[in-house]
Amino acid sequence: MAGLEAIAPTGETVIDYDQRNLALYAALLEAHDAAVDWRTAAADVMGLDPSDPASEPCWRSHLKRAQWIVGEGMAAALVGFGKGTPLARS
Repeated sequence: MAGLEAIAPTGETVIDYDQRNLALYAALLEAHDAAVDWRTAAADVMGLDPSDPASEPCWRSHLKRAQWIVGEGMAAALVGFGKGTPLARS
């Protein structure tokens, strides 16, 4: 997949890479929820060769990032994607 990093971003800031890969993140979450084997998801969703040792860490990191965005990172994602305002933290 063009533009795919070997390891997804980490941290609590949503970056341009995340915005460019929202469809990928959604597809990974859908595959995960459907209990699709990681090898199939890596090949079909990400265009990776599952026999390459780098494929599983790439798939795993992108799935983890997708899970973060729809969970703990939702407020940051809304701000990062220009759809919300920062939430005050107490």
